[in-house]
Amino acid sequence: MTKEPIYRVTFFNQGQIYEIYARQVYQSDLWGFLEVEDFLFGERSQMIVDPAEEKLKNEFAGVQRSFIPMQAVVRIDEVDKEGACKVTEASGGNVTAFPFSMAGAKPHKGK
Repeated sequence: MTKEPIYRVTFFNQGQIYEIYARQVYQSDLWGFLEVEDFLFGERSQMIVDPAEEKLKNEFAGVQRSFIPMQAVVRIDEVDKEGACKVTEASGGNVTAFPFSMAGAKPHKGK
């Protein structure tokens, strides 16, 4: 029996870096977006509650699928087991979102 993969997705969102875990990650039919489904959060039966993970759990409550812009994605890792989801401030780091604008974009015409 093969085990379903678990993915750690790290991305920028409004000046913060989100790190979430999910079972399904794939390129969206919507151009320029990544789709993330089947979010994984820690068990509620744990004695210690992580406020950052609770914030994310509440933010994604009721969300069946999330569309994340490709340029916001920092990295995607396939991992052996899920960890704690977290949100950290992006300021002061050496990672910057790739600048991207569709304004004025023209279709490419091959030669």
